[in-house]
Amino acid sequence: MTNSPERSRSRPLVIVVDDDSAVRNSLKFSLEIEGFSVRTYSDGQELLNRGDASASSCLIVDHNLPGISGLETIARLREEHVNVPAILITSHPTLATREHARQAHIPIVEKPFLGNALIDQVHAALGLGRDGIGESLN
Repeated sequence: MTNSPERSRSRPLVIVVDDDSAVRNSLKFSLEIEGFSVRTYSDGQELLNRGDASASSCLIVDHNLPGISGLETIARLREEHVNVPAILITSHPTLATREHARQAHIPIVEKPFLGNALIDQVHAALGLGRDGIGESLN
C-alpha cells in the first residue's frame, strides 16, 4: 500500500493536543496505525493560533495543559463554530471536570489508557465501526 497524497487526504484527520511529548508521540503512532492522519500540538493556544482544527475529523485534547485547559480550548473552538467531535483525556478528573465535560457533550477517556478505550472512542466519535468502516444506521 502506498501512502499517496490521495490516500492521505481520504484518511480522517485527528488532532492531538497534549503537553507531554511522549503521550503526543505515542498517540500519533497508535492513531496512524489505525489509519488516521494525525497532527499534534503541545498546548491549546498553539492549536487556536494555527486555526486548522476545522479541517480535523476529531480532536483529542488533554485537560491539564499549560495556559488554557483542554475544556477551555474546546469551548473556544466551538465559539469559533468549530464543531468537530472532541475527546478529553485526563488523569483523575474531578467531579467538576466530569460535569463540565458532560454538559458540553465531551466524553472523557482517563489516563492511563486501558485497552482500546481511546481508539474505540475515536471510532465512535467518527461513526466508524472498529474496522474503520462507517457503521450502518439500520
